[in-house]
Amino acid sequence: MTTVQITLPDQLAQEAQRAGLLSPARLEQWLRDQLADQRVEELFSAMDRMAGVDEPAAMAPEDLAREIATMRAERRTDNAH
Repeated sequence: MTTVQITLPDQLAQEAQRAGLLSPARLEQWLRDQLADQRVEELFSAMDRMAGVDEPAAMAPEDLAREIATMRAERRTDNAH
């Protein structure tokens, strides 16, 4: 367990304390919610970036097989050294 110390204006700290917002359980839930929201925002941001990228043309199966064979040959060469 980690202890975190924060500095707040006195009035805000008192109001938050009276409202029960500074209890460990409430703070933990708030932080978990914030982290989940952040992950969702990052996902949508990544989706927006992906939508802005032009898709490459589809490769014919023969071209794909040739690319895979080339990649495997390069890995074998790299691993041999």
